[in-house]
Amino acid sequence: MKIKPLFDKVLVQRLEAEATTAGGIVLPDSAKEKPQRGKIVSVGDGKTLDDGSVKKMQVKKGDVVLFTSYAGTEIKFGGKEHLIMSESDILAVIES
Repeated sequence: MKIKPLFDKVLVQRLEAEATTAGGIVLPDSAKEKPQRGKIVSVGDGKTLDDGSVKKMQVKKGDVVLFTSYAGTEIKFGGKEHLIMSESDILAVIES
C-alpha cells in the first residue's frame, strides 16, 4: 500500500535526532528535539493555479529537506511516523 499526496503536499519521513551533543553528552529520548530534517517519500502533482495550469513541484522523491518546526500533520503508516505537509513548509533541500 502507498500514500500519494494530493496537489502541493509531500509525504516526509523524519530523520533520526542526534543521540549525543557536540560535547559528547548522550541525550535521553525525552530530551531530544524532534528533527526538522526529513527525506521525501512521495510528492503530489503540484499546485493548481487560478488559470487552471499546474505549478510543478520543486522537490522530488528522495530529497533530504529542512522544514519548519510545526510543519505538517503527523501520521503513522507502515509502522513508521511520517509528516504530510505543504511544499511551502519546506525551507531548503540539503544537497550532498
